[in-house]
Amino acid sequence: MPSLLLDNPSPTRRRPASNPDARARGLARLGARGAAFLAAAALALPAGPAQAQSRQPSIIRDAEIETLMRDYTRPIFKAARLQQQNIQVVLVGSDSFNAFVADGRRIFVNTGALKQSKVPNEIIGVLAHETGHIAGGHLANMRQQLETAQTASIVAMLLAAGGVAAGAASGANMGGAAAGAIMAPQEVIRRTLLSYQRGQEASADRAAVNYLNATKQSAKGMLTTFERFQNDQMFLSQRIDPYVLSHPMATERIALLSDLAKKSPYYDAKDSPALQARHDMMRAKLVGFTQPPDSVSRTYPRSDTSMPARYARAISGYRFGSIPDALNQIDSLIAEQPNNPYFHELKGQALLEAGRAREAVPPLRRAVALSDGNPLIRMLLGQALVANDDKASMEEAVRELTFSLQREPSSPAGWRYLAMAYGRKGDIPNADLASAQAAFMSGDFRLSRELGTRARNGFKLGTPGWLKADDIVNYKPPVDRNARSKRAGQ
Repeated sequence: MPSLLLDNPSPTRRRPASNPDARARGLARLGARGAAFLAAAALALPAGPAQAQSRQPSIIRDAEIETLMRDYTRPIFKAARLQQQNIQVVLVGSDSFNAFVADGRRIFVNTGALKQSKVPNEIIGVLAHETGHIAGGHLANMRQQLETAQTASIVAMLLAAGGVAAGAASGANMGGAAAGAIMAPQEVIRRTLLSYQRGQEASADRAAVNYLNATKQSAKGMLTTFERFQNDQMFLSQRIDPYVLSHPMATERIALLSDLAKKSPYYDAKDSPALQARHDMMRAKLVGFTQPPDSVSRTYPRSDTSMPARYARAISGYRFGSIPDALNQIDSLIAEQPNNPYFHELKGQALLEAGRAREAVPPLRRAVALSDGNPLIRMLLGQALVANDDKASMEEAVRELTFSLQREPSSPAGWRYLAMAYGRKGDIPNADLASAQAAFMSGDFRLSRELGTRARNGFKLGTPGWLKADDIVNYKPPVDRNARSKRAGQ
């Protein structure tokens, strides 16, 4: 998949096969379709040793940060003529500096990239680069290259197998040669595809500079980012084979990008103070929510009385310290910026998580009003109303959650809160339907069918609720194509 650069800047190394003869026999036994599947998997995944992680990175949802990302990307998407495509920026909870696209409608950005970027221009450059991948249709082109590679791998395997058979007929000991004959063409194909992907990366770099020029922004932030990667690669540069990298070497990339960037009349353009302030607050928020207290204190010591530092300490205080003290810190932020919706949201969240749901409702209502009805904040308000366990609040809870789910329909938690709200109202069919939606969005299709059947039985035939439940009951999950390929090769 196209990516900005390097989750792991180390060179790729092939893991030696424990038994080359067994490997060769296994490929022959799989047949053409199985071999093509293995070739595609090898080309799509890192070739180096597995870097096992104890847990998968999580998707981060935050109204403030997502709004900032939309403001960063809006002019870029317009310059790329993608403003009608509803492309989203998805935040990934990982400390590495990375971003990538996995389809034509989402850009994934690691929170580590946001925390490490000192100015908005660095992240805007990253987003412009990923936009270049989408606008250039690189994913579709890569799929075509993979299909071509699969065909080439089949031909190479059959030719190699034919050579092995001839050797066997002559009585030669061809065990090790068989593996080499089969694997050598695969390595050539892999390198060809990686070369193609490096070309895509260079194309995305050029497109990014064009978008930044069109929006009167500097490409200096992109250079800063690649200089960071250059430092990461410096001590490895003597051992890296540039032909097994999916991205150009950082030194080469900087040379090309520097020439383009410095020709721009906007090279020395600076981010506006207001945008820089929002960027600093975003970084502080991520530190407060993702780092332990001692790390927050080192990054934002008590001597730092800036707004971002106070924001980070207030967040860390409510997560790990005294709730009354944290609320005092949040109230001081609100007193300074009474129309900042995210300060009110933070207060409501702190109260809700402290078990004070009734007190959380007013600041969350204020946050909803100040944020023009942000769906994530409305969902949090709905959660607080449900947690009140007050039947008089359930109508408002249903209204807030229904609105937020119209904008965020893939949220299992939102559907669960809506199910609770309907249940406390005594509306069991709608409660069952919302529970079925929650199970469906979580991928538990068996449970969603059971709940959907129960909900369908509670609605009148042909009503909107009945039709939604019927859709869930009759949904057939797509067959896992990888599993199907494996079965075909057995």
